[in-house]
Amino acid sequence: MKEKTILKLKLNTDPRWVDIASKNIEDILVDHAYCEQKAASTGISLIVKYPEKTRLVEELTALVAEEWEHFARVLQELRKRGHELGRPRRDEYVVQLMSHVRKGGARERQLMDQLLVSALIEARSCERFKLLWKHIPDPELSQFYYELMASEAGHFVSYVDLAKEYCSPEEVDKRLQELLKIEGEIVTNLPVRDDRMH
Repeated sequence: MKEKTILKLKLNTDPRWVDIASKNIEDILVDHAYCEQKAASTGISLIVKYPEKTRLVEELTALVAEEWEHFARVLQELRKRGHELGRPRRDEYVVQLMSHVRKGGARERQLMDQLLVSALIEARSCERFKLLWKHIPDPELSQFYYELMASEAGHFVSYVDLAKEYCSPEEVDKRLQELLKIEGEIVTNLPVRDDRMH
């Protein structure tokens, strides 16, 4: 998978991340579980907020089910290794990215920003799953992250396509480029941590 082409990320993850993450896999799995839970919650929130948008409701219903299945699978990986779910952690990456969803203005513009921010979170997750698949020493977890990688790429595409359903493709592409730049700056400025998926 060519992330730069498919996911359009402006910045690759610091290579140190996968090295330190693989040595602290319990915390990574716990954080990953909560990432999947939050992804499902985000999809539900968008359905509740925009129930009149039929395509959005249909596509996000399927996406929510898939994210919740991923949450259950991460829990299974934790249990297999004798670990518990543990407490949620503040995801500074997501908090900073979400702060760029514009308030006020047209409802469709707010929706576009929410969809594109969700797309970028999926893109970054996909990129990190690929790193874990390729470099993590645990063969079972390597296969697990390989399987999830394609799913996250699909979610990125779905969110961008939904944004183009409700706003002009030109407007979406322009805003996506702006948010990609912001996302790269956020990743640059965040510390490399061994207990976070993002």
